[in-house]
Amino acid sequence: MAGKSNYLEGQLLNLIFRAQVAWKPSAVYIGLLTAAPSDAGGGTEVTTSGSAYARKAVVQNDTNWAAPAGTPRVISNAVAIDFAVPTANWGVVTHFGVYDAATAGNLLYWAALTNPKTINNADSAPSFAIGALTVTED
Repeated sequence: MAGKSNYLEGQLLNLIFRAQVAWKPSAVYIGLLTAAPSDAGGGTEVTTSGSAYARKAVVQNDTNWAAPAGTPRVISNAVAIDFAVPTANWGVVTHFGVYDAATAGNLLYWAALTNPKTINNADSAPSFAIGALTVTED
């Protein structure tokens, strides 16, 4: 994965070094982007108005996320992550983001797609296959 947001880095520092209450979102939400974010945030998420696009919630548990044996710093999706069939053109999706809310909220992680994809009205529902989203801590 390409980036960890400044927001998430601050949360982790507060958790480890300060007397802060542990922070954890109730779910993580996968979003599709047509322009790259940075660690400071930003990027351009697919337009939601009339397009059937919405971030996909993926609850944090051992059914939805798996850490391959012998790789304690790596985790990936253990279930397919399926979006809705587009009802408008979504554009060229080049990146994905992991957020802490269904809308707005904070970007946590982000990365470029290996193969950017143009998503148009009535295309098949975009999906990430099992193991396609991998988060690696360095």
